[in-house]
Amino acid sequence: MNADPRLSANERLAWLRLIRSENVGPITFHQLLARFGSAAAALEALPEVARRGGRAKPLTIFPAGRAERELAAIESIGGRLVARGEPDYPPALAALEDAPPLLTVKGRFELAIRHGVAVVGARNASANGRRFAREIATALGDAGLLVVSGLARGIDTAAHDGALASGTAAVLAGGIDTVYPEENRRLQDAIAERGLLVAEMPVGTVPQARHFPRRNRIISGMTLGVLVVEAAERSGSLITARFALEQGREVFAVPGSPLDPRCKGTNRLIRDGATLVEAADDILRELQPQIAAPLAERKRETFAAAQSAEIGPKELAAARETVLRLLSPTPLPVDELLRQCQMSPAVVFTILLELELAGRVARQPGNALTLI
Repeated sequence: MNADPRLSANERLAWLRLIRSENVGPITFHQLLARFGSAAAALEALPEVARRGGRAKPLTIFPAGRAERELAAIESIGGRLVARGEPDYPPALAALEDAPPLLTVKGRFELAIRHGVAVVGARNASANGRRFAREIATALGDAGLLVVSGLARGIDTAAHDGALASGTAAVLAGGIDTVYPEENRRLQDAIAERGLLVAEMPVGTVPQARHFPRRNRIISGMTLGVLVVEAAERSGSLITARFALEQGREVFAVPGSPLDPRCKGTNRLIRDGATLVEAADDILRELQPQIAAPLAERKRETFAAAQSAEIGPKELAAARETVLRLLSPTPLPVDELLRQCQMSPAVVFTILLELELAGRVARQPGNALTLI
């Protein structure tokens, strides 16, 4: 039995093809692995599973040639493609159900397994906000924590600057080789040398608006907690804080003047229960039990082929109609769907897998489902 937790070259190629194939998201990816035992077997099964879900036109499967070119492009810029379950995949992120199966990383790979704290905030941050973010990031880094942020202008930039010497990770909304914003090109280059760049999207991807929520979810997922320094009431930083709560992470916020709209979001977080932060010690004190606990040794996940639902085609068709009737364009948590269906989870998950691959159902953050 091979004790090496890393994927073989053939497995890595198959994983990349599967996650890049049409209608395959992180949760669907892992369900396919559990159902069919390997990414290669799942790729072969995709067309038939999608057909059973009601798809008429052929499903687009990511070609092997394109996957090989992507792997070569990552290697050519000094990056690596890390799989969930491998030793250098961020352990906090790996614990999430919707963790990306693959991440592109570049820089000091060993930083990925360090306990992390996210520092995020307004792009149009005040001078005092930037100074605070820089200083607290320095203090958190000196305490041995990995400071994680999104490389945006403002608070993100200040946080990366402050932790550059000790270790910082930038999670990118686009490809690992794409610079955004352009003004942070020098900082991104410095992080690639002294810190860690992390991206879920393929190399060459230019960031789009729909990429940023997913990027924010990875930022919070990699960490023990999220610190919001300045944020308006409707901002991406508050989205990151909400993701942190969903993921069971701590949320911290810096209080500010009620006259400054950039502080209304942070003040509301504190009012709603976030830990008020005036110095790094406020964060370190809250996280000390988790920081003191050694990271558990992580074993490579084993994806034994799951038993398919023991139900005939006629009964499965009736069950599929029940699921479709309960779903709507309004997100419905999977747990609530299971409760209302009153069917075995194996049957429901089989149906959902077919419907997702057919493009009839979409999975939203927080493991909720919408009918398309």
